[in-house]
Amino acid sequence: MPRAVLDTSVLVGAFLTPRGSVVRLLREPTRSQYQLCLSEYILTETAETLLSKTHLRNYAYADTDVHDYIRWLLTHTEIVAGLPALRAVPNDPKDHQIIATAVAAKADYLVTGDRALLLPIGQYESIRGVSPREFLDIMNRT
Repeated sequence: MPRAVLDTSVLVGAFLTPRGSVVRLLREPTRSQYQLCLSEYILTETAETLLSKTHLRNYAYADTDVHDYIRWLLTHTEIVAGLPALRAVPNDPKDHQIIATAVAAKADYLVTGDRALLLPIGQYESIRGVSPREFLDIMNRT
């Protein structure tokens, strides 16, 4: 079974558009198509983004909705720890922890909507960086 890390942008997108295609990525692990792996770093960054970015509040959600979402992720995800110290993304040091999560998880895929920073890497070690759409297509072929 493939292993995948969804980055913060994908998790935020799934939360904000619960009827969109990205949220399907969160349903696929429950159908046993892949193992979703996250880290405390990604969960914290997701919660902080949703709770602190005022422009996202236009979507009208409560803090309790965010906390419920994070709890749901915790129960449907393999949480990895012991992230290696990496310098994998030259333009954004915060993204080092995203790549480190994928490395610690021994992930096959890093699913990201961050085209400017993570997708240009293409592949890090044996981890393939893909967009949410690409990952859905991959899962539909299996």
